[in-house]
Amino acid sequence: MKKGILGLLLCFIVVVSGCSSTTSSSENDLPKEIRLGYQASPNGELLAKARGSLEKKYPDTQINWIKFESGRDINNAIAGGSIDFGLVGTPPGAIGVANKLPYKVYYLHDIIGESEALVVKKDAGIKSLHDLKGKKIATTFSSTAHYSLLSALKNKNIDLKKDNITLLDMQSPDILAAWNRGDIDGAYVWQPLQTNLIHADGSVLISSKEVAKQGSITGEFGIVHKDFAKKYPNVVKGYISILNESVNYYHKNPEKSAELLAKELNLTPKQSLKTMQQLTWLNKSDQQAYFQSNGKLAHVLKDTGDFLEAQKDIPSSPDLKTYQQALLNNFSK
Repeated sequence: MKKGILGLLLCFIVVVSGCSSTTSSSENDLPKEIRLGYQASPNGELLAKARGSLEKKYPDTQINWIKFESGRDINNAIAGGSIDFGLVGTPPGAIGVANKLPYKVYYLHDIIGESEALVVKKDAGIKSLHDLKGKKIATTFSSTAHYSLLSALKNKNIDLKKDNITLLDMQSPDILAAWNRGDIDGAYVWQPLQTNLIHADGSVLISSKEVAKQGSITGEFGIVHKDFAKKYPNVVKGYISILNESVNYYHKNPEKSAELLAKELNLTPKQSLKTMQQLTWLNKSDQQAYFQSNGKLAHVLKDTGDFLEAQKDIPSSPDLKTYQQALLNNFSK
């Protein structure tokens, strides 16, 4: 009887204090909607979308996938509060941290290799980077492609002004249209646009895999709005588990994964598989060295930020500690 009275008193105290007697609200509460800003990149997130993994894990939550053409647009969406999760490349990510945008980096999807490249028209007479003199080259400014292009030119001591190279800032659909009209001689782009340009009488001059060997590493990572991560930490952890499962699924079932992504990329399954193999997909265990307090990712972002500062794309690049603090390394363990 005393135990019963004591229990009632405890329940009364819990109700008055507004607390739960079993679990914390962060463990039980789920958002009514999860808004994901994604790009059509052949990685684990796109595979999770194609498989409906997030929808299966949270059936009572509305999952809203919003497509963007670049990390620059993702940054703007995060700043405006219109998305909860997003995918950006290292340059827009470094810009976001430098500009103090309200997000944290929670997952490193991939390291970019041959999936991004400078494609030139076969009849443009371009056999080396030095042949770009007097040519018009398109890319998406402040993107991984833009960063790799500038890095490649810098490594060859090629000056845009002295060599009269015109760089045009375009999104993927506009690049394809300009290519078909004959308005440009080449473009540094990512997949699946790269494949489309190659099939339209283009050839690869240099890829980001080669640029990375010269010291300029690029990758794609997931960002989450700080407010969302603070309010729903278990959802962030849950999504990380989904992404990790997607990466492992791809490694075990590459052909099936390619079939699923073919629809998302608007490519054939064979083309889709090729583009997927041009990225290094990373699972959680692969990412430990990148997310440690003094890990690779913070250094990559710092190096990228310093480069962007030198190019006057940002006023200044913050110190290494600022980039380290932008990483949610406890969620990646």
